[in-house]
Amino acid sequence: MNKELSITDKIKTFEDACKALGLDPANLPVVDMLPEKDRKSIISYYKLTIIIRALNEGWEPNFSDWNEYKYCNWFYLNAAGFAYAHTFPAASSASATVGSRLCFKTSELARYAHERFRDLYLEYMFIDSQSYK
Repeated sequence: MNKELSITDKIKTFEDACKALGLDPANLPVVDMLPEKDRKSIISYYKLTIIIRALNEGWEPNFSDWNEYKYCNWFYLNAAGFAYAHTFPAASSASATVGSRLCFKTSELARYAHERFRDLYLEYMFIDSQSYK
C-alpha cells in the first residue's frame, strides 16, 4: 500500500514549498532599491508567505467567517532570546498583529512552521536576527 505523505513531510524547505506551488525558488523579489538593513526581512517575509501557502494546501482564511478558526504564531522575546509562546485562533482577537498571509488552517501547522522555519521568522521580524539565535 502506498501511503500519502503528510504536508509537513512534503514541505521541509522553501524550495519544497516552491515546488509544491509550481514556483521557481530562484525568482525572489527585487529588493536592491530598499535600505540594506530591510532587504533580508522582505525576502524572509516572501519566503514565509510561500511556505505557509504551501502548508495550507489551498486553504485561505475567510475573515468574514467568525466561526472559522485561523491560527497565527505568537512570540515572546525575553532576555533568554526568542521563544515560541503559542498559537491562537485569530478570530478570537480583534487585533491584526501578524497578518493574514501568515496564518494557518490548524494550530499543528502553525507549530510546525515555527519549529521548522524559526530562522526565517527571526530574519523577518528583527534587523539583527543573530542576537536572538
